Amino acid sequence: MTQLWQDRAGRNSALRIAALFGMLAPLAWLTAQPWLASDPLDEVISISGTVTLRLLVITLAVTPFGRISGRGRVFDVRRMLGVGSALWGGLHLSFYCADQAWDVPTILDEIWRRFYLTIGIVALLGMTVLAVTSTDGWVKRLKRGWYRLHWLMYPIVPLGLWHAALQGKATPDEAILLTGITLFLFIWRLLPDAPRRRLVFMLPLALLMWPISTGIEYLWFANATRLPAARIFAANWDWMLAPRPALQVALVLIAGLAVAGLARGGLARAGLARAGLVRGRRGR
Repeated sequence: MTQLWQDRAGRNSALRIAALFGMLAPLAWLTAQPWLASDPLDEVISISGTVTLRLLVITLAVTPFGRISGRGRVFDVRRMLGVGSALWGGLHLSFYCADQAWDVPTILDEIWRRFYLTIGIVALLGMTVLAVTSTDGWVKRLKRGWYRLHWLMYPIVPLGLWHAALQGKATPDEAILLTGITLFLFIWRLLPDAPRRRLVFMLPLALLMWPISTGIEYLWFANATRLPAARIFAANWDWMLAPRPALQVALVLIAGLAVAGLARGGLARAGLARAGLVRGRRGR
């Protein structure tokens, strides 16, 4: 039986081990904390929700990274990351239920009355369906329907981000950062195959996400809060301040594309080296 850290051929996979470590590290960190906050359950609810959303967005990013870098092996961790995000989502819900003293009528009433909880549950149910049907057995049972079902990932991620933004209306920095990255990944999906594999097209798009994300942030504060949206918008262009989420979007995307480009370059150099070695052998 293949273990979680092994690839389909039964070999230990450094990539899968790294993915497992990345998914378990936040849990290890949480269990080791002496509870810095006055409300520990509120803290773990927030952290588990953040980890869930980050894993969802990373799962979406696997395919673009693999296509741009030419490293098809990264696809091996896509399913693992998706299931991991669903498990973290389940933890997030469990911590919320614990905060409500496991009072089921109260929990159901809160989910029904509070819109941000309603859409959060819808997103989690969708993630659960995708996690359960992620096995090879379900791929065989559903055939082409499996791919249609797993396109649900694309509405699930925005629902999760909306849930997070509504929960922290005045401090939606994480949600704005992940929304900008998600929008880039959605645009990548819509592009023709040739340009979306080339850094010369993707790097300008990554930079363009800075003003686009700034606009998203402005619209959020102008319509969902009573905070001064214009002043927050102006802070995006004040270089004396720490980078705002919109700039962080561009920086994260450019860093990811740089890593993909380096990986592709290494792959190309390895190919050239192998070709040279073959030619050298033939020459002898």
